[in-house]
Amino acid sequence: MKDRKKPEADLRKSYNLYLQTGMIVTLLLGIGIFRAPMAGGDTADFTPPEQDLVEIEEIIQTEQIETPPPPPRPPVPVEVPNDEIIEDEILDLGFELDLDGPLDLPPPPPPAEEDEEPEIFVVVERMPEPIGGMQAIYDRVKYPEIARRAGIEGRVVLQFIVDETGQVVNPTVIRGIGGGADEAAIEAVQGVRFTPGMQRGQPVKVQFQLPIVFRLSN
Repeated sequence: MKDRKKPEADLRKSYNLYLQTGMIVTLLLGIGIFRAPMAGGDTADFTPPEQDLVEIEEIIQTEQIETPPPPPRPPVPVEVPNDEIIEDEILDLGFELDLDGPLDLPPPPPPAEEDEEPEIFVVVERMPEPIGGMQAIYDRVKYPEIARRAGIEGRVVLQFIVDETGQVVNPTVIRGIGGGADEAAIEAVQGVRFTPGMQRGQPVKVQFQLPIVFRLSN
């Protein structure tokens, strides 16, 4: 029978040799890679986290127009049951009253001194301003940790009175977001002095509203 292939063209004869050679080369390369010295730096880059933003919005005071109270209702007439005439009766009081003589009356009481409370204005000629500007309030606002963890953000609106000396009196929250942000806003406003409002050249009490925005950085 005549051979179809020549011995030089038979690839199966050298298959095992090639396979073993490839495995040895792969193993040597792996050992060399693991034994190679690893060069690394001793320093690490650190990027500080962005600070949370707290914005303060300034609102314009609007004049409140007080409406006068409605007039009182007229009294309802009461019907008289009859036209009976009541006769005068003489009362015996046990003493005589001399109408012509001087009257011995006690002295009238002294007039009571009424302490009038100063009027609280909403809009005046010169409105109160925080000493140091709005930045002075911004620097005192601290984002509460509870609100930060809960992802609470929004606008807290405060209402308070600035008296004649520039002190903040009776701050209240008329719109809050919770999470401790309402208390943080009140604490920041109470720590700031204001220039008092002026009306006709005199310091007066002024009702003031201030929104403080709590916003988490992305």
